[in-house]
Amino acid sequence: MSDDDPGPGLRCLVTGATGYIGGRLVPELLAEGHQVRCLARSPAKLRDYPWAADAEVVRGDVTDAGSVAEALRGVDVAYYLVHALGTGDDFEETDRKAARIFGERARAAGVRRIVYLGGLTPAGVPQDKLSPHLRSRAEVGRVLLDCGVPATVLCAAVIIGSGSASFEMLRYLTERLPVTVTPRWVRTRIQPIGVRDVLRTLVGSARMPADVSRSFDLGGPEVLTYLEMMQRYAAVAGLPRRLILPVPVLTPGLSSHWVGLVTPVPASIARPLTESLRHEVVCHEHDIARYVPDPPGRPVGFDEAVSLALQRVRDAQVATRWSSASVPGAPSDPLPTDPDWAGGSLYTDRRELPVDASPEALWRVIEGIGGDNGWYSFPLAWAVRGWLDRLVGGVGLRRGRRDAARLRAGDSLDFWRVEEIAPGHLLRLRAEMRLPGLAWLEMYAEIGDDGRTRYRQRALFHPRGLLGHAYWWSVSPFHAVVFGGMARNIAKAATQGAAAGKRTAAMRSR
Repeated sequence: MSDDDPGPGLRCLVTGATGYIGGRLVPELLAEGHQVRCLARSPAKLRDYPWAADAEVVRGDVTDAGSVAEALRGVDVAYYLVHALGTGDDFEETDRKAARIFGERARAAGVRRIVYLGGLTPAGVPQDKLSPHLRSRAEVGRVLLDCGVPATVLCAAVIIGSGSASFEMLRYLTERLPVTVTPRWVRTRIQPIGVRDVLRTLVGSARMPADVSRSFDLGGPEVLTYLEMMQRYAAVAGLPRRLILPVPVLTPGLSSHWVGLVTPVPASIARPLTESLRHEVVCHEHDIARYVPDPPGRPVGFDEAVSLALQRVRDAQVATRWSSASVPGAPSDPLPTDPDWAGGSLYTDRRELPVDASPEALWRVIEGIGGDNGWYSFPLAWAVRGWLDRLVGGVGLRRGRRDAARLRAGDSLDFWRVEEIAPGHLLRLRAEMRLPGLAWLEMYAEIGDDGRTRYRQRALFHPRGLLGHAYWWSVSPFHAVVFGGMARNIAKAATQGAAAGKRTAAMRSR
C-alpha cells in the first residue's frame, strides 16, 4: 500500500475503544473495510468484544509519547476519543498534555487525518465562563487543529443512544420521578443527536479531502429544552406525563449529587454533564453534510433515537455503556499474584460447597449475578452499601449489567467490574466502590475429586494503611451472613434451576 494511495481500506487507529463511542465505532470501521488498531491501557478489556479478533489491540496511554508513537506507526486516520472527564481538579491539564502528545506524534508519523469527537460550545460565551468540561473539550479541539495534521473536530451536544451517560441520566430522571423538582437547566435549549448519526459521521470523516481541517457542529434535526426531552421520553416510553418543577436553588454541585442519587450515573460524571447543561448548545451550521451527506430524509429525530435506544435496552443488545470505561478514581490494580505475592497483607474469605447440579447449571447462576438478579444474600446490606458509596461520590449499586445473561471482560457490574472471566469456570470481579484498599470477588464452577460439582468463592481485600485494616476487621463479623449466604444461595439457585430444567425436559418428552 503506497503512501499516495492508501487503497479502499484505510489504516485507522481508535483511542478510547473501551469507551462508549469507541467500542461502537470499531465494528463500523471494520464493516467499511478499514483496518483497525486500538490503543488501550488495558487490552484485556477488549478481549471479549465481538470484533476483537478482527482488530489489532496495542497497549498504551495517550499521555505516554512512546506508546502513542508506536500505535500511530503506519496509520492513515487517527480517531481521538479520550478525555480525562472527572479524574480530578487537574483534568484540563491532563487533556491538554495528552492532545499535544497525540498531535505531535501524529504529525511525526505522517498520519493523514485526525478525527476528534468533542462537545458543542455555546456561541458568544467567553472561554472562562464555560464549564470546565466544555472548556477542556474545546481546547483539545484547538490543539489538534493546530498540530499540523488535517483534523476533523466534531462538536456534539447530548448523544441519545442505549447506554450513553446522557441517555441514562435522561432515562432514570424521567422514569423514577413522575413528580420532580429540577434545576433551572431543564429549560436550556439543546440539540440532541442519535448515536447512529454520530457513528455515521465519524466513519465518513475518515475520507475528507486533505485540504479540509476545521470543526463542525453536530446535531439532530430538533432543538429541545431538557424539560421537553423528559416529556418526549415519557411519551415514547409509554409513561404518564411528568410534572416537572424547575427551581433556581440547585447549584451544579448540588445538581450532580441529586442526579447521582436518582440515576446510575455517579456524581463525578454527572457534574460535568450538568454543568454543561447550563449553556445553550445549538448548532450554528450543518456544513458536515458537504462531506458526509445526510441519509435519505434527514438525521434520526429525537423520538426515533429514544425508541431505538429503548428497544436495545429491552432486547438486552446494548453493545457498550457509559460505564464501559473505568470509572474515574476507581482502583485499577490487577489481582496480586497468588500465592507468591509479597506486597503486604491480603485478607481472604473462602467458601466452598457441593452443588447438586451440573457445572453448566452452576455457571449460568454465576454469570447471571448482579443487576436485577441481585447478589444472593442479605439484599438490604448490599443496598445500604450501595447508598453509602453514592453518598461519598462512588458508583453505587445501580449501574446494573450491560447484558442480562452474558458478561465479558471489562464489563461493569453494579459496583464491580469484570476483571477476568473464563466461561464455564471462573468469574473474577474487582470492586469499584470507595474503599480504603483493593477488593476482589472470585466465583468458580468446578468438578471436585469426588466427581461432584463444587462452588468455590473467594473474597480478597488488600488494605491501604491502618484504615484499610480497620475496615476489614469491622466488616468481617458480617461475612458469614453476606459471603456465606451468597455461597449457599448460589448453590441453591443452581440446584433449583437444574431441577426445573429436568422437569421441563420431562414434560416435553411426554
